Amino acid sequence: MEKLLEVKDLTVSFDTYGGKVQAVRGVNFDLYKGETLAIVGESGSGKSVTTKALMGLIPSPPGNIEKGEILFDGKNLAKLSEKEMTKIRGKDISMIFQDPMTSLNPTMKIGNQIMEGLIKHQRMNRTDAKKRAIELLELVGIPNAQERIKQYPHQFSGGMRQRVVIAISLACNPKILIADEPTTALDVTIQAQILDLMKDLQKKTEASIIFITHDLGVVANVADRVAVMYAGKIVEIGTVDDIFYNPKHPYTWGLLGSMPTLDNTEEELVAIPGSPPDLINPPKGDAFAPRNPYALKIDLEQEPPMFKVSDTHYAATWLLHEHAPDVEPPESVKRRMKGFAKTGTAPGVDEKKGDES
Repeated sequence: MEKLLEVKDLTVSFDTYGGKVQAVRGVNFDLYKGETLAIVGESGSGKSVTTKALMGLIPSPPGNIEKGEILFDGKNLAKLSEKEMTKIRGKDISMIFQDPMTSLNPTMKIGNQIMEGLIKHQRMNRTDAKKRAIELLELVGIPNAQERIKQYPHQFSGGMRQRVVIAISLACNPKILIADEPTTALDVTIQAQILDLMKDLQKKTEASIIFITHDLGVVANVADRVAVMYAGKIVEIGTVDDIFYNPKHPYTWGLLGSMPTLDNTEEELVAIPGSPPDLINPPKGDAFAPRNPYALKIDLEQEPPMFKVSDTHYAATWLLHEHAPDVEPPESVKRRMKGFAKTGTAPGVDEKKGDES
């Protein structure tokens, strides 16, 4: 597969009154053409900061890309000026944000908001841009596009507004589409529609997608590969099958154990004890160790490297060391893994479709 993006040792910090927050601490991953990579983890794990760094949206000050490379199309995006990033942002790399109402300008008609990028990046005249904007609204499933292009955001439902945001993000045929929890603000039936839409559009446009979410159920339905983040680091990365059928990091076990399943309605969900560490003073060793019931003595002293599980699967846990004790996932996780195997997939959002207006 063709490698489209390569992130090497990305480190991002923020200066605050309390000290320097080390939000992203040496993140590495690749993105291939036409694939969907999901990045999952708790709030504050560094998911959104990582993707905003890819877009050149880290405010400086207080933010700072301390080191690392973001290699795309022969350029290191981490070293580009704002003027240079403006030529890439929206054209080659585009982003769908979490809340469509704050993404759209309430004082501008929908059509003008879609046409902006077409006129700026594609050098279209207004007539051609309007025609393309109507085509984009039809592509994302908005009926009566010729009329609705004249309307304002408040005249659309939440699901329809998110479709408009997706149309804007696709306007310039980007190579990479970053979706930052695009369904969080929507009800569960509309979530299913938006996820189906994104999968369908990816087949038509061949764009690569980075999908940010805290919901592993969503991941199972949209992703090809999954990167699990904790305390500013990727602690496990692999295919969807690797993560759901053969997870290796205790944090991934915790995330899977806290997932509700349709066939275990009476089983109590298992919460991960404790809370994420203070990234002003990150702990020595493995950051997850204080919350990890399987932590070894070395976890408190030395940070684990990425151990290779297979050609597609890597995890940063000392439990994979050849001299580590043999520890298996907890029973709650094993039951979920069996449930995934029985149904052929992990539980996702409700597949029932609802109406939008």
